Amino acid sequence: MSLKPVEKPVIHEVGLRDGLQAEKQVIPTATKLAWCEQLIAAQVDVLQIGSFVNPDKMPQMADTDELFRRLNSVPHPGVTLSGLVLNEKGLERALACGVELVCMGVSASDTHSQKNTGMSTAEAQRRIIAIAQAAVKAGKQVQVSVQSAFGCGFEGKIPDERVLGIVRAYLDAGLVNISLADTAGHAHPTQVTRLFGELFKLQPDAKCACHFHDTYGLGMANMYAALALGVRSFETSFGGLGGCPFTKLAAGNVATEDFVHGLQRVGMRGDIQLSVLLGLAREVGTTFGRDLPGRVHKAGALTY
Repeated sequence: MSLKPVEKPVIHEVGLRDGLQAEKQVIPTATKLAWCEQLIAAQVDVLQIGSFVNPDKMPQMADTDELFRRLNSVPHPGVTLSGLVLNEKGLERALACGVELVCMGVSASDTHSQKNTGMSTAEAQRRIIAIAQAAVKAGKQVQVSVQSAFGCGFEGKIPDERVLGIVRAYLDAGLVNISLADTAGHAHPTQVTRLFGELFKLQPDAKCACHFHDTYGLGMANMYAALALGVRSFETSFGGLGGCPFTKLAAGNVATEDFVHGLQRVGMRGDIQLSVLLGLAREVGTTFGRDLPGRVHKAGALTY
């Protein structure tokens, strides 16, 4: 089991996908590209551009393919471009437009799975594993996740064994880049430590990632619990924007600039340009005409 934080936590910025998917205001492609350019300049590690879903159901993601083609036409050194796929057609689109890291997942909640994908957990697991293996065969980096891993807005408590059963299926399929996602924002630090601890017991060298929503104010605490245990990748969103539109109570992600600010306060990730992230969070708030949940872009960064 990993018992110490990684030296360089990976920042996986998901604002263009998870941040925008619940928004009614559709952001123009040119604006998204400008935001992407700022995030690349800020030197985040992974930038999630969008999801490959039916544009009639989620208009905010209608330009995902175009965004990837445009961004792949210019250099983006040090930044990996990721995208979310839900099915076989999504993977076809992702491969066609040059996604570098293909992300996909299975919800541990049958209710959330049905609302999000139209499939039961068991059916989604079979299909997602096959899709993930196809992506690996195509030479892509792949991350698989367990959504609603810490609780569900519809079903409440999710048994640990249900989560770990999905994890075992991933591991048996040779998939070791695994994220545990707190879709409903129900996680607490003790639970985070327990679940990731069990995951590391199953696969000590697993490349673990986490995704926390701040629905009940514990998002940052959960991030640090995961960091202390050795989780290596952290999914965050500019300004704290976001929330799954298919959960009962959508709430924002942990803000990228807040987490980076916290890391830099303890001497980690000084290479990331925090000032660029803060400027972007303020710009996005202006675009939507409201205060975003993030804190540091309003309070200002501490520099001592």
